[in-house]
Amino acid sequence: MKWFQPLRDDLMVQQQISNSWEHMIGVIMLNQTGRKPVKLTLPEFLYWFPTPFALLNADEEFVKSIIKPLGMVNVRYKRLVKMSEDFLTWNGDDATMLYGIGKYGSDSYEIFFKNNYSVQPTDKELIRYLKEEIYA
Repeated sequence: MKWFQPLRDDLMVQQQISNSWEHMIGVIMLNQTGRKPVKLTLPEFLYWFPTPFALLNADEEFVKSIIKPLGMVNVRYKRLVKMSEDFLTWNGDDATMLYGIGKYGSDSYEIFFKNNYSVQPTDKELIRYLKEEIYA
């Protein structure tokens, strides 16, 4: 039994994290994975690795044991580590400059951290969120 409180299922992952590094971790976790496993795994991950430094100094096998439920463990581990390395020198502007972050990650960063609602996402959850925000 896990002792970590899962993220709320009625909200997007992005609405439940506190900073842009956590956001990018969530984006990488969501890649080719359903949101339910991420909502269970992300709180434990952030408990053990609350900062990029904590992740970069962590034992590889321990990190992999935590992200194992998400699948693609070796690929996902590499993305998480390389993105975290990039994050340390990132200027906070273009999220696609971070390793492993594509259109979805960039669009969601623009929406949730830069409050830029003029992006044109292709992800159905981001489209739904924008519609709710605009017409709220």
